[in-house]
Amino acid sequence: MEKAVIVSLLLAVASCRTLVILENVLTKESHSSFLSDLSTKDSDIVYKYATDSSLTIKKYGESLYNNIIILAPSVAAFGNGVTANDFLTFLDDGGNIVISASSDVGEPIKEIAAEVGVEIDEEGTSVIDHMNYDVSDDGDHDLIVADSFTSASVIVGESPKPVLFQGVGMAADLDNPLVIDILRASSTAYSHAANQDILEYPLAIGSNLLLVAGMQARNNARIVIFGSHLMLSDKFYNADVKAQSAVGGVQAAGNRDFTSNVIDWALRRNGDLRFSNVKHNKVGEAPSDAAYRITDEVEYSIVIEEMRNGNWEAFQGSDVQLEFVRIDPFIRAYLKPNSEGVFKVGFKVPDVYGVYQFKVDYDRIGFTHLYSTTQVSVRPFHHTEYERFIPSAYPYYASAFSMLGGLFVFSFVFLYHRDAVPESKKTE
Repeated sequence: MEKAVIVSLLLAVASCRTLVILENVLTKESHSSFLSDLSTKDSDIVYKYATDSSLTIKKYGESLYNNIIILAPSVAAFGNGVTANDFLTFLDDGGNIVISASSDVGEPIKEIAAEVGVEIDEEGTSVIDHMNYDVSDDGDHDLIVADSFTSASVIVGESPKPVLFQGVGMAADLDNPLVIDILRASSTAYSHAANQDILEYPLAIGSNLLLVAGMQARNNARIVIFGSHLMLSDKFYNADVKAQSAVGGVQAAGNRDFTSNVIDWALRRNGDLRFSNVKHNKVGEAPSDAAYRITDEVEYSIVIEEMRNGNWEAFQGSDVQLEFVRIDPFIRAYLKPNSEGVFKVGFKVPDVYGVYQFKVDYDRIGFTHLYSTTQVSVRPFHHTEYERFIPSAYPYYASAFSMLGGLFVFSFVFLYHRDAVPESKKTE
């Protein structure tokens, strides 16, 4: 019996890859396009309602899923005793989480966000912008047009279109450097309850107000929080957008493309890096682990691949650097890639012997941290390897031979020179 339970658990772990937590049965209808796009990215999807008594994230100490998507912004408590700490433990174990919030945000969602460095504003508040609201707004100016995307194209895609947003505002914890501002509000936006007097300072205003926030933990697990549940809905996917302040005409909202790119990043279908085939050698020789000699010409190469749309492809970054480190870097140089993702660079070993490392430490927003070190020894010249009669020593050679010559002349004169005999001595 116990064996059967273990087998069934292993089958569950192998098959259940993504858990989608829905608020109610209507969510499947209102967000059908989002769920349809999600099914094309991951065929192993399990749907559960937030209050389902069978809701489980972990079993026998093992996570049942790789990814969790929570489309239940106003849930007051998850079913089966699942708490915010369970989701945070899932994140610590390397799982990825996507959350949609709203102006009716519940405490569990706020607690998860707060633990990863994102503060969600109070229930009943919304992001208001009296300058960049959509023409279809009902008068509260909380249906806004946003286009302040992060510069990391690996997260939001190339040249994303303006998106519609209607939801709650967020602010990043300044003490958490891992928080990523995926989508910011414009400089004229603020967070407050609509049609109410502002008696105290809002949670955040202007570009400090986050609409979509993300975080990549130090274990490379990712979490994304959308401040708008409607942002992922069919209504906004199929809507047209025109900001009241815009001069141009109406265009299709970019919600679908933007959301698809962010979800790809959150589920680690984009932005993962890995390395392989690290090699180093003297120029003109085969790769080896032998020690190098000072001033040797060496070559270093490493293969770097990037996860792109769920497939590993050659990485083409132009800002990957190699450091040749003893305690501090002696040499820092850019690695040049080819079409197959092989990064190479050549340099001369410093004229200082010791134990060094070839180090590649690549850390960029949107990409997983890439770190590779290879230790090598650098020795001085053997006594038979030093160059003879180097030009810079010619003055010393000349001085030595001039001393020898002077000694020879002095000895010759001293031995063979006779003093002249005075005339008085000759007559005697």
